[in-house]
Formats: sequence, C-alpha cells, structure tokens
Amino acid sequence: MTSKLEPEERKALLNALEDTGWRAADGQDALIKRLLFKDFSAAWGFMSQAALCAEKMDHHPDWRNVYNKLEITLTTHDCGGVSVLDIELAGALDSLAEGVAEVDRDIGRPVMRLTEPVEKDQD
Repeated sequence: MTSKLEPEERKALLNALEDTGWRAADGQDALIKRLLFKDFSAAWGFMSQAALCAEKMDHHPDWRNVYNKLEITLTTHDCGGVSVLDIELAGALDSLAEGVAEVDRDIGRPVMRLTEPVEKDQD
C-alpha cells in the first residue's frame, strides 16, 4: 500500500511542483492544477494522452473539463492524501502539457502550504 508523504519528503517534492502551477486543493490533502487549451479538441487530446499515461501508472486523476479548461486533482485515496504516486503523475502530466496548454495559476493556496502542519482551532 502506498503511504502519505512524510514532512521532509513533502517539502522536497512539492516545491518543484508549485513552480509548474500545482496548488493545494481546498478542504483535502490533494494537489490541483488548471490548464487552459486552445479549444475543446486540444483539451480532449491532452486528456486522452493523460488517460493512457495514468493507466500505465495505475494511478488516476480526478478531473473536470469544460470546453478548453481542465481542472486536475491528484490524491491517493488508499492513503488519504498526497503520495509519491501523485508526484510522479503530476510530473508526467506536466510533460504532456508542455507546449499545448497554459497554466491557470490563480487557484487555491500555494502548494507549500501542504508542507506545513494544519493548525486546529482551539475553542
């Protein structure tokens, strides 16, 4: 079974992903990225390639597509958070998107927030 990243692993691995546009998803231990394509066909073509890549890795993204916009969320459900599988899939998807998509960076919190412990409200 895949396990959640340890704090030191998170810091080392998530830093580079933030530079490529990945962010912390609101309300869950997950990564999120939005890509903008020229049109629907370009988005669909990317999703087809991404699906083949994910199938080979046996790790599948959650995604939502509206016309030329694609929102990708990565988390490992088996461990309830971000794992090495998510980092590897994020890198593979970034390679596929290079030159065919623009990153929408105006989403979520910085991914580095995932490396910091979540503080619980003290009532």
